[in-house]
Amino acid sequence: MKSADEKAWLEQPATVNKIVYAVWGICALLVVAEFFYEKHPHFGFDGWFGFYAGFGFLAYCTIVLSAKALRRLLKRSEDYYGE
Repeated sequence: MKSADEKAWLEQPATVNKIVYAVWGICALLVVAEFFYEKHPHFGFDGWFGFYAGFGFLAYCTIVLSAKALRRLLKRSEDYYGE
């Protein structure tokens, strides 16, 4: 059994750092892999180097920022359901 002071494996800073480094490594490998295959762009601009990485990042930022704006409309006070 774990003691009350012992953290779960995902809460340990060393584990979080390993996951972050692994994600960065995978991203770097995917960018390097872009040099080794032939692209067949449909529109032309989607053949640019790193287009899908940039597009994905912009889509992510759009979703996060729109969720923040939507939260202002939908949030309720802490005692909304009464107590």
